[in-house]
Amino acid sequence: MIKGTKMIVFSAHAADYVWRSGGTIAKYIDEGAEVKVVVLTFGIRGESNGIWKKGGQTYDSVKKIRCDETTKAAECLGIKDIEYWDLVDYPIEMTTELEDRVVRKIREVQPDIIITHDKNDILNPDHDAVHDLIWRCSIMANSHGIETENLKTTGQMRIFGFEPHQTEISGYVPDQFIDITSVYDKKEAAMNCFEGQHHLIEYYKQRADMRGNHARRLSGNKNYLYAESFANFYPVVGEELY
Repeated sequence: MIKGTKMIVFSAHAADYVWRSGGTIAKYIDEGAEVKVVVLTFGIRGESNGIWKKGGQTYDSVKKIRCDETTKAAECLGIKDIEYWDLVDYPIEMTTELEDRVVRKIREVQPDIIITHDKNDILNPDHDAVHDLIWRCSIMANSHGIETENLKTTGQMRIFGFEPHQTEISGYVPDQFIDITSVYDKKEAAMNCFEGQHHLIEYYKQRADMRGNHARRLSGNKNYLYAESFANFYPVVGEELY
């Protein structure tokens, strides 16, 4: 049951959470989940080529454009709880202070589900670094030996990696397909907010259509038109096979 689920999404850059999990986020919000999104960077240095190529740009002007884009996209998806940490990208510096901040945020939210980058996104070192960071901090958040003032430790949460852009050469293997047909219009509207990465819009439309095809074939449900896929960080545990 989605209603009441607590989810936190960690996105390396301003648009990653939209391309790769925007439909799932919108679906969970529509069905009563509590969803927080943390955007670590605006992707100013490494993911804003379409803006820089226009000329006459500065770091601050690109930052404003990227902030406006992701804010509009979040509104399209129904996200009301989003934080911009405004770190420097390419590369994102991994520090003990950042680890502490992530651990604290996980403990504040007490999530049932974390969504972030999957491993081996070989063409984007920021994505790989954030994957490792969130996995490491999730374990730290569970540990009673690591103290954060006034915040209790977490229980074991489910963690999912969203699909990297270069799927095949990153060795990505999907474990789950989520039907996003009912909210696909919201995802498409959110994607259209990112003029700075306009080349990715059609790609992710095609990806949602292809994953919808996979979802229909694997489930037999002909109503699954669009889908997103995720990889499990940990094996699924239950009392029956599913």
